[in-house]
Amino acid sequence: MKFSLVAALVVVLAVAHGTEAVSLVKREVPSEVDMITKIIKDMSVTITSATNDMVEKVKALELTNQAQTYMEGSRAQVQPLVEKVQAEAEKLQEQLKPFLTNIEDQFKPLTDNIQTQVKPLTDNFHSQVQTLTTQMERLFQQLLDQAKALQ
Repeated sequence: MKFSLVAALVVVLAVAHGTEAVSLVKREVPSEVDMITKIIKDMSVTITSATNDMVEKVKALELTNQAQTYMEGSRAQVQPLVEKVQAEAEKLQEQLKPFLTNIEDQFKPLTDNIQTQVKPLTDNFHSQVQTLTTQMERLFQQLLDQAKALQ
């Protein structure tokens, strides 16, 4: 009877241990499932973020390409106008050249005449200022000499 009691106790312990083991396995499975679910969610967030970044970069590149295309189109439209304005400016310059030369030819005798009349006056003024400067230098030298003599 003791043997059957011990055997029964061993069976009860084995069943209890087996139930405990099953219970332990059941506890581990949900934690692993939660961990795998978290990893999948993290991967999903990362892939979504990377995809959004890529889409934004592609949009920016498309916008840059559109702007560049617009600038090239505008340049193509404006370039003929610029060339036309430059050609007209050159024509105008060629047309005005004889007129400007004529005005210069008419004013040259006048400026030469004025210069001829003014030159003797400026030369006379210069000589008078030079004489006055020389006299002032002599006067200051005399005053300096007199001041030295007083000391």
